[in-house]
Amino acid sequence: MGWCDDPSSKKYNQLVYLPFSYSHEKLFIKENIYDIILVLDYNMNPIEKNKGSAIFIHVAKRNYAKTRGCIAVNKYSLLKIISQLKIKTKVKIFPQK
Repeated sequence: MGWCDDPSSKKYNQLVYLPFSYSHEKLFIKENIYDIILVLDYNMNPIEKNKGSAIFIHVAKRNYAKTRGCIAVNKYSLLKIISQLKIKTKVKIFPQK
């Protein structure tokens, strides 16, 4: 599976199945950062081309890891977040101080 990040595709900012002919982020990579992902409701309804895609909360490579727009946390913390989610949970993201 992958996530389309190509604004020229009708599948922009959506889950896609591989192989896929447009640019995409592979959701299986050896660093295991996408073992668990939470898809954030950013640029989803409606989807606007070039506004951003593949914005997730996912497992960090290390305790602290820079991402290209995502939020990365250690696996234990991500599992804790998931255990507390409800159907109407809203995740607020604040910049690091």
